[in-house]
Amino acid sequence: MSTRDFVLENGYNLRGSVGLMLVALLLMGLSYSLAAAGLGRVAFPQQATGSIIERDGKAVGSTLIPQPFVADGYFQARPSGPNYDPMAAAGSNLARSNPDLRKRIDTARITVAAREGIAPEAVPIELITQSGSGLDPHITPAGARVQVARVAKARGMGPARLERLIAQHVETRQFGVFGQARVNVLELNLALDAEK
Repeated sequence: MSTRDFVLENGYNLRGSVGLMLVALLLMGLSYSLAAAGLGRVAFPQQATGSIIERDGKAVGSTLIPQPFVADGYFQARPSGPNYDPMAAAGSNLARSNPDLRKRIDTARITVAAREGIAPEAVPIELITQSGSGLDPHITPAGARVQVARVAKARGMGPARLERLIAQHVETRQFGVFGQARVNVLELNLALDAEK
């Protein structure tokens, strides 16, 4: 085979390979991604844009990501492994058998019990442990109820009023089957701020 024939034959193969690569890239890489993103925006418009909550034209948070509330007049969220940073989502990565995890949980249990004025064994588990992602925006209704006395005292509100507010914000199991009843802490605190 001459050098000219070799170049022509391999040039043809190269053109075919590059052509197939471009078609696959445009069809699968670009078109598929655009179609999936467009379908997501149509089917789930709120979630596709981050489930941002706005008040007076200003973003105050997302229903999908927790944020810390430190004042006594607010319900507290779960502890966060990445310190409430969505760009660093992670759990603790400590095994159940790790003594550091047990120590951290025991310390958190005592701290929460003292803050809420309850016995350490009455502290709901989600108020002292992180979720797998470290970014769970929900607590159980029981986790919200143990905080009622503190929030009521700080805001000068009756506990019964706060109990009703919690009941109004309980989300039931998804499709009646998955998960458990839960309360979104940000939504609860925003409703609390709206109470006059």
